[in-house]
Amino acid sequence: MAVVEAVSAEAAAPAPAPTASLLALEPRLQREFQQKVQRVRNQRAAKEELTPGVVYVGHLPRGLCEPQMHEYFGQFGTVTRLRLSRSKKTGASKGYGFIEFESDDVAKIVADTMNNYLFSERLLKCQFISPERVHEDLFKNCSKRFLKPSQPAVRRYNRIRSLVQKAKMTKRLLRKEKLLRKRLAEKGLDYDFPGFAAQDLSKMREKVKAPKKSKMNISLSSQDPTPVCTPTVLERRKASQADDDAEDNEITLRLPPASVKNAAQRPKKQPRERPNTKKQK
Repeated sequence: MAVVEAVSAEAAAPAPAPTASLLALEPRLQREFQQKVQRVRNQRAAKEELTPGVVYVGHLPRGLCEPQMHEYFGQFGTVTRLRLSRSKKTGASKGYGFIEFESDDVAKIVADTMNNYLFSERLLKCQFISPERVHEDLFKNCSKRFLKPSQPAVRRYNRIRSLVQKAKMTKRLLRKEKLLRKRLAEKGLDYDFPGFAAQDLSKMREKVKAPKKSKMNISLSSQDPTPVCTPTVLERRKASQADDDAEDNEITLRLPPASVKNAAQRPKKQPRERPNTKKQK
């Protein structure tokens, strides 16, 4: 009986009053105020349900930068974040980027629609990236404005270097090549390649001076300003003079060609005497 009385007492107790609804400052604007509150609550609930999706876009044409990409892909849905991969040295686009949409359903639609799409004479490659594969630092500093590097790599690598800098650079390259050969040998790979060491040796060989002329031809002529008058040089000079005399004693006859002979044998034609056709007075 005591249990029944307790249950009946709980049922007879008054129910808790419902929470008071939000009230507008002016009673006549209460209905409009409640509609705004309900709209905000619906938007908040929709945002909580949406899951962002990331799309990889490759084979991007030149000249397509962040503003153009944001404007073009914004046609499909709300773009929350965007990152275009650029070279840290030159600042040029690498041709691919990542786009995050507010909804993963929109991202999947973009990946299916824009894959193999011909855009500015290039076939775009789009792929949906699952949330597990998205790196946490993928969109790091994506909101910052891109600034072109002050020292591009072309200017930095093509600058004129001193001999000390060239020597240091050559030493560093040779050391890296030596380490590479050592790693290949440790892994059992018998692979030989010329590398920088062969280039260095070829340059050293080019720097070697050409062999000097033999002393046989030095100051053999007596007309030189400072002729050498050693006995051996005098003998060589006499021998060379004898060879020149022997060559001079030989007589060679050069016959003219046949056309020249025929021209010489032909007599010259005498001009004809024209008769005097003038009338005699």
